[in-house]
Amino acid sequence: MAPARINPPIYLRNNETYGDLAAWRREHSEDNSERLERLRRNLRRAREAELTDRQRQVLRMYFDEGKSMTLIARRLSVNKSTVCRTLHRALRRLEKCLKYSL
Repeated sequence: MAPARINPPIYLRNNETYGDLAAWRREHSEDNSERLERLRRNLRRAREAELTDRQRQVLRMYFDEGKSMTLIARRLSVNKSTVCRTLHRALRRLEKCLKYSL
């Protein structure tokens, strides 16, 4: 009977192993720049074609301008829950539009 094989422990020194793995992934991963560009283009189109004016406004304030839901609610004179619901519906609608664009 052969003795049980024991794997030596892996010691991490200054995240050396994780850094090596990240470098390997960069070298061996496929270039997805075309897919990302197509997704960005389709996202711009979907924002204009599929969302209501209010959904576009809330989405722009939240993601592009980095405002909090509370601040958006104050600026638009609505409840915070209304902003949350509007944002959620806009994201769901965009997800449906972009699901198969990749």
